[in-house]
Formats: sequence, structure tokens, C-alpha cells
Amino acid sequence: MDVSAPSTVLIDSGLAREGTARPVAKADRIQTIDIVRGFALLGILMMNIPYFGLSYTAIPRFFTAPANSPDFRTLAVVSVVFEGTMRALFSMLFGAGMLLFMAKKDNLADGYGMPDYYYRRLFWLILFGVFNAYILLWPGDILYTYGVCGLFLFPFRKMPPRNYLLIAFFCVAVSGAKGFFGAMETKEKREGYKQAIQLEKQKKPLTDEQKKAKEAWLTFEKNFKYDKKKEEEVNKTMLGSYGTVFTYLIPLNTKLESTKFYLSYIWDAWSLMFLGMALFKWGFFSNKLSTRTYFLTLLAGYGFGLTFGWFGFRDHVAWYTDPGKAFDSDSFPFQAFYHVRRAASAIGHASLLLLIYRSGVVSWLMKALANVGQMAFTNYLMQSIICTLFFYGYGFSYFGKLSYYELYFVVAAVWVFQLIFSAIWLQFFRFGPFEWLWRSLTYWKRQPMKLN
Repeated sequence: MDVSAPSTVLIDSGLAREGTARPVAKADRIQTIDIVRGFALLGILMMNIPYFGLSYTAIPRFFTAPANSPDFRTLAVVSVVFEGTMRALFSMLFGAGMLLFMAKKDNLADGYGMPDYYYRRLFWLILFGVFNAYILLWPGDILYTYGVCGLFLFPFRKMPPRNYLLIAFFCVAVSGAKGFFGAMETKEKREGYKQAIQLEKQKKPLTDEQKKAKEAWLTFEKNFKYDKKKEEEVNKTMLGSYGTVFTYLIPLNTKLESTKFYLSYIWDAWSLMFLGMALFKWGFFSNKLSTRTYFLTLLAGYGFGLTFGWFGFRDHVAWYTDPGKAFDSDSFPFQAFYHVRRAASAIGHASLLLLIYRSGVVSWLMKALANVGQMAFTNYLMQSIICTLFFYGYGFSYFGKLSYYELYFVVAAVWVFQLIFSAIWLQFFRFGPFEWLWRSLTYWKRQPMKLN
């Protein structure tokens, strides 16, 4: 078992150390990064599956389900242990991967420099993201966000890890400030509503401004209440033809890749990319730290992340049960630590994987995860293809027909398929099919596909 892979190895970088630019050879990959990436790739389906198979309007009924029901228990485990953490791992590894890509010398024998390939690579990634959202019809696409955010990483490639960490904290602070001002707006709505209700109890007429204040809170509160009629309408639409689903999702996809991206996603992605860059330079993902260090990061990550995850989940339950009561309770703002909490849990997940890898236990599973991670791009898009065909109306039409916990049987089936498929594919080919296409487009040259 190799635990000392050099940090100069270009994992998923697409550049060789000498001569003409070409994708990294399989023998030069850092296996632990592939393992963590494979784990994150499989895990992210756990978070995406409710939005593949159910209307967003169905979510409130699971948060308010009986505490001993399979749906509520499944939701609790997924929310506390995994919510946001798989995307966090993906973002961290993306930042690490960009550092590896930028480790190549600027001047290459074929006349192009590393920056040319770097930006060409991201240009195609953005287009793949648009393809995933608008053609495969998956609004939860992350490739577009990564492609756009990656465009800004290049000037930071030579910074020391401490600076990356400071930038990550800055991005978290910006996101936190946005959340704070949003909370203040919500507080104004709540206060305006309470004043309007008090006047109505006193049988006093409301001004137009007070009527608007009352309506603003009721509209906000409506987002947390289950609407069976609305869910049935969405289900009917999603069970329609490809054209029907495409037309329905156009406004949502446009919002997610424009205003929502600018207001939220960009700071989320940047904070974790820079954190990943710092962790990589410290040797965390390449398995260079001591066993004691990984054990401590495991304890610290899970200790903070899972604790705050649990209280955050309870806050969500309270909000979906009675938003007004939850707001008036003025409890500790656990959700304010969302980004820190999920980053901590993600580091805990990675630490656990690296400790298992070092122990040599279940080496077959580590190898299987590494295969999935090596084909992460293909497997990610494959999840969109499989799930949209399984759930949407132009496929097998299971949208809205499974309960929350039943969705995870589908997740398990996809996991088994991707673990087996990745292992078999890599016995014959150098890359996954989408990795091969991405690299061929990046270098504008057909890459060799079959193994010798």
C-alpha cells in the first residue's frame, strides 16, 4: 500500500510533466484523492435523489412526519450526517485538482501553455454544466458553478496554504453577512405581521403598508407549509413529455445559474475550493499527514459537524412545524454555522476514509471507490441520465410515486451499478467516456481510449 505518493503527481490534471500536453497516466494518480472523490460522488446522490424523484413542495411533509416513521428517520440521518458534506468534498477536491492542473510549466512543446489548457478545460466544463441542466434536465447541476468559479482561481495558484485558508474564511464571512441581512429582512416581515395582527384584534383599520407587511410574512410562511394541490400539479407536469418538463424547468434553471449563483453559490463554492487548496498543499488529501493527525481531524470534524448538524436539523423541523413560533423563540442560530458545520463533517468523512485506507481493511472497497472517483465526471452525468429517465414522464414515470425512504433503494441500486460499471470499464479503457470527451476537447485532439 503506497502512502507516500508525491504531491507533484497530476491527479485528474490532464497535464504530463514533460513534453507535449496529455492527460495524466493511470499509474501517476494519487489513489487517496480518487477514493475520497468516489465516496463524494456516490454520496452526493443521497442529497440529490429527493429532488430527482419528488417535488420540492413535498419536502415540508417529511419534516413534519411522525418522528418514528421511516421517512422522518431517514431524513434525520441524511440531514445530520450528509447534508451539504458531499458537495463540500467535491468543491474541496475541485480546488485541489485545479492546483494540480496549474502545476505544469507554462511553456509546452506544442506551442500552448498551461493557462491555455486551463481555461479551455473550464470553458468546456461550463458547457457540460449547461448540457446537464438544459438537456439532461437536472436543475441541481454543479458543473456550471465549478466552471465559472474555477475561472478566478488561476491568479491564486502560488499562494501559501495559510492565505488560501484566509480567503476561505473571507468567503464564508461574505456568505454569512448575506444570511444576516436576509434574517433582518425576515425579522422586519415578522414584526410587521405581528403589529398588523395586533391592530386587527383591536378592530383598528390597517394602512396599506401594514397590509403589505402582513401579506409579506404570510407569503414567506407559505413556503414552509405543505400544499398537496401544488405537489400534485408539479407531479403531473414532471410526468409529462420531454418538452413539457423542459419548458417547466427553464425558469428554474435560469434562476439557479444566474441570480441564485451570484447571490449564494459562488461564495459557497469559492470558500470550499480555497479550503481544499489549503488542505492539499498541507498534504491532507494525498495521505501525507500522520495517523494521529487524521484521527484528531476525524474527532474534531465529526464532533463539531454532527453536533451542529443535529441542532440545525431540529431547527428545520421547528420551522416547518410552525415558522412563526420558531422565529419568535429567538433560539441559538445554528443555521448560521451551516458552512462551517458541513466543512467540518466533510473533513471528518475524508479523515475516516484515509484512516481506513491506511489500515488496509476492506482494500477491495477502497479500490472500488477509487474506480468510481477516477470516472467521477462520467458517473456524475450518468446519475443525471439514470435518475431523470427513471423518474421523469418521458422515462419510467416514477416521479412523486415513492416515499422519501424508498428513494434510497434507488440510490443503493445506482451505487451498485456504478461500482461494478467503473471497475469493468477501467479494465479496458484509460478514461470514462465523458472524461475522454472532456480531455479530447480540452487538447483539441483525440485521446487514446483503450488500454494497451
